Amino acid sequence: MLQYDTNLYTMSWSRSAFSLRSLQFSAFIALYLLFDWATYIDPLYGLNITPWNPDPSLGLVFWLRHGWRAALPWFIALTLGEILVRGMPAGLLLTVLLSVWLTVGYGLMGEALRRTFGSDGLFDSRVRLFQWVAIVAVGSLLNDLVYISLLSATGLIPAGNWSTAVLRFGIGDMVGVVVSMPLIWMLASAPTRQRLRDTVWNLETLGYLALAIGVLTLVFGSIATSEFKDFYFLFLPVVWAASRQGLYGTALMVFVLQAGIGALVKLNHAGDIAVHELQMLDVVLALVGFSIGIVVDELRQVSSDLKQSLRLAAAGEMAAALAHELNQPLTALGTYGKACEFLLERGESGAMLKSVVQRMIAESSRAAEVVRRLRDFFRTGAMKLEAVDARHLVAGVSQQFMAQLREREVVLNIEAVPALQVRVDRLQVELVLRNLLANALEAVQEQPAGARRITVSGWRVDATGKGGRGTRGRQAAERRACLHLMIEDSGKGVSQALAARLFEPFVSSKASGLGLGLVLSRAIMEAHGGALWAEVGDKGIFKMALPLARAEEPEHHVAA
Repeated sequence: MLQYDTNLYTMSWSRSAFSLRSLQFSAFIALYLLFDWATYIDPLYGLNITPWNPDPSLGLVFWLRHGWRAALPWFIALTLGEILVRGMPAGLLLTVLLSVWLTVGYGLMGEALRRTFGSDGLFDSRVRLFQWVAIVAVGSLLNDLVYISLLSATGLIPAGNWSTAVLRFGIGDMVGVVVSMPLIWMLASAPTRQRLRDTVWNLETLGYLALAIGVLTLVFGSIATSEFKDFYFLFLPVVWAASRQGLYGTALMVFVLQAGIGALVKLNHAGDIAVHELQMLDVVLALVGFSIGIVVDELRQVSSDLKQSLRLAAAGEMAAALAHELNQPLTALGTYGKACEFLLERGESGAMLKSVVQRMIAESSRAAEVVRRLRDFFRTGAMKLEAVDARHLVAGVSQQFMAQLREREVVLNIEAVPALQVRVDRLQVELVLRNLLANALEAVQEQPAGARRITVSGWRVDATGKGGRGTRGRQAAERRACLHLMIEDSGKGVSQALAARLFEPFVSSKASGLGLGLVLSRAIMEAHGGALWAEVGDKGIFKMALPLARAEEPEHHVAA
């Protein structure tokens, strides 16, 4: 009985899958015929030789999704197109033969694309764009030569006009695929449709579409006599779409331009115009737009990856700050817990036990506050600005390195730091100081024992009222009173070449470094209204400017 039920389920599922596939195949054939009819413009000798043939692009996308199963519906669509749209000028036998060849030729092109790009993707880089164009161009040429040769052998193309027919058919196929296939592919699946919608569904899209219509009217308003002297205006909407919306916006824009050109040709009955020149122009527009769009998408992806890398780097750096900040309250909690245990063993249940419990609650609240501030920093970049004593700040961070300094035989000198209050988020500025001291500790390891020194010093700098030379953050810091801290080490120093790139992502002098610590540190300092920079020399010198706090200034929360 169970086997019988399983067989019924399998048969039912098979029938459902077959019905769905039949529906998809029927929809493909209908849409293919609609494309064929709509773009049957300026045909040569009444044959399927037009300057713009987007039908294969629909078939190629269908092939990417279904593989060789797409061959039969594509053959049916090609044959019906000859019968319904063109009245079968080649006769039944030759029509079937031509449809068989086109199915095989387009199928080979589709299989090459499928093997190169897979069933769910198209070009997403400049290299893959060139691969796609090469496959389309070679496949179109192969189809073109055989198809036109068959028509010429049967006398349907006048003697001496073979090259004209080859040019018209080849350009028509290549233009149709290059211009139309990307947009059709984007519309073919739910994820890419949603991405297309998210990309172009805004008022800016209406802006560049309106510009495209205006430019088409300007350049081709009287297309029958136009000499295309103003064709370069067509680059304006393409570049706009590509630079603002990447590959998805470009796909929409070039298709609209092609459809507009085709519509103007049909409405103006411009049969004598050199339409292939228009189509080649649109191919160039498409390739330029796709190249720009890919670059824009790649830059956005790099930016997104960089932000993620910075957040991961921040997580690693902040982990040390978190461990240090939580160490004291957790140690205190352990101590108070033992005190409670001792008091309970003595039978104490009065004021002394209550006092210890209250202190435990206070320490747990302190630990929770540290975790909350760290969480807020990662979610929103929020800072808790407060007045912090600069000497305590430097001494607290330096104390964390004492064990490493003794182990590596490094001498740390903390020179006089002014008794000034700086307005900072203590956790974040400690992170910067910790990073600079760790870098200095790493740099002096190249020196022999006895020559490994790190010096920390500080001084007050009054407001200048104008920005000096240096980075933008440093110029801003010099416009107000601030505290300068300098971390100097006896390492080999920073060269002019390294200084120019030191604060760029993924630039590091360490073999195992990611090159993100200084990027994060500078971002934190500039978010405080301060600055961080390195000086060129034979010793390592890093300086940071911290804004001074007014005496009456309370704690303040800001979101970066």
